Amino acid sequence: MQPEPNNVTESNIGLMSGQERSHWIRLRTLILLRWVAIGGQISAIAVAQGLYDLQLNLGLCYFAIGVSVVGNLVAMFIFPKNKRLSEFENFLTVQFDLLQLSFLLYLTGGLNNPFALLVLGPVTISANMMRLRSTLIIGGTAIMLVTLMAEFHVPLRTAQGFILRIPDVFVFGNWTAIIIAVLFLGAYSYKISSEMRSMSDALAATQLALSREQKLTDLGGVIAAAAHELGTPLATIKLASAELIEELEDHPDLRADATLIREQADRCRDILRDMGRAGKDDLHLRQAPISTVILEAAEPHMHRGKFIHFEEGPAEGGSFQQPTILRKPEIIHGLRNLVQNAVDFSRANVWVESSWTDTAITLRIYDDGAGYPSQMLGRIGDPFVRQGRIDSDRKTRPEYEGMGLGLFIAKTLLERTGASLRFANGSDPSQTISLHPDRPGAIVEVYWPRQKIDAIEGENAVPLGQNQPIEI
Repeated sequence: MQPEPNNVTESNIGLMSGQERSHWIRLRTLILLRWVAIGGQISAIAVAQGLYDLQLNLGLCYFAIGVSVVGNLVAMFIFPKNKRLSEFENFLTVQFDLLQLSFLLYLTGGLNNPFALLVLGPVTISANMMRLRSTLIIGGTAIMLVTLMAEFHVPLRTAQGFILRIPDVFVFGNWTAIIIAVLFLGAYSYKISSEMRSMSDALAATQLALSREQKLTDLGGVIAAAAHELGTPLATIKLASAELIEELEDHPDLRADATLIREQADRCRDILRDMGRAGKDDLHLRQAPISTVILEAAEPHMHRGKFIHFEEGPAEGGSFQQPTILRKPEIIHGLRNLVQNAVDFSRANVWVESSWTDTAITLRIYDDGAGYPSQMLGRIGDPFVRQGRIDSDRKTRPEYEGMGLGLFIAKTLLERTGASLRFANGSDPSQTISLHPDRPGAIVEVYWPRQKIDAIEGENAVPLGQNQPIEI
């Protein structure tokens, strides 16, 4: 059993593909930033010439700035205001800005120009909004251009013809500082933004899973309520049709119609029983004994060729009365993910053990598989964590290609209900979760303070009341 995802279907993968577009940057934002840069470049050249009387190649300098102005104007008039740039379009835009800035620095002293550190801007922007490949290309281009500018540049001259330059040791220091800054800031920005995007996508997938489970729960409530409300009229129809059958013995044609009515009433009853699981009303959907909730969560995986053993009972000091807990979609979906993960990576057996006291409810899930990779234990529950599976794992789930979200979704949903989770391997002699040496595989412990999910006495208790009839 490994920290692999569960219940992440093709619809989730489609969601993740759609989420990529949500990270695209608006063209209007980059245009605004470029106008700020253009204003700063014009101001710097004006101050250098007017205040310090530096001799600059104004034609080429204003040509470089003019190219940026023309690019901005073209983008403003051709593309709509809500245009969002794709990965490749972002790359081209930032690469253009880097080349334009480097050309200006070449014309104004290279690394002797204190504004040389501005090459960090495009690198930082690329690291924040692009993939690793694009970021590496931008960073590599910046390093190459800075290195060339250290040797090749148009020197700065005063009105008297003197060349303004700093000692070579300072040029080398500037080059070293910029290279280190490119590497450090690029890596730092990329790592932070990557984790933020991953968390955003993972939370979106979690919300999708919870929404689906909530819809199923609501649909079950509607079906159960319909079955409850339609039971009486169907019984009346059946009773009336039975009386008609007796009264119409001398009229075979009419008697056949009455018999057909009774048969169709029985059919409707059977359909409602299958849909609503006769006997379960809408109030039952709000709360149930803990064993019932666990069985419901594990039900989709009980016929997959593995034995799931259920054990429940009070812990030391607990009452023999089984607690009734809130039947929340978060609990059902979270536990279902954990059970699926255990079934997927077990050899033959999975154990689901629940216990309770007056103050706590604890659930442990064991399997007899290989357990979690030791190097992954500290990262279980992080989004998009996937461990390369060994051949035995591929044989276990040859058709399964996960996204690394299953345990993250389970952990996030269960923690929303007040639970805390611990992960361990039964074969680890230092683990303190399991007391069963015959269960050497992976272990998940889910612990709730009882008041968080107890449906009778907890802080979120939902008292049973009278079913409300459906008004049509």
